[in-house]
Amino acid sequence: MPNFCLNTNQQLNGDYEVHDMSCSYLPAIYNREALGWHSSCHDAVTEAKRRHPAWRRINGCAYCSPACHTH
Repeated sequence: MPNFCLNTNQQLNGDYEVHDMSCSYLPAIYNREALGWHSSCHDAVTEAKRRHPAWRRINGCAYCSPACHTH
């Protein structure tokens, strides 16, 4: 089961991205919010959205969570 984090630094396109902690493109450590262990990126994105309901655009990293990447 992968461990996930949320990049709390909004991307230029307005997205916040969920990363598997083994990703080569992890955000800087001070921009990471631990989301914990989840069976899929979908569950991790759901948890991030639960924690941040005002952040409209949360999706998965195109590299480590492509199944949850929406662009």
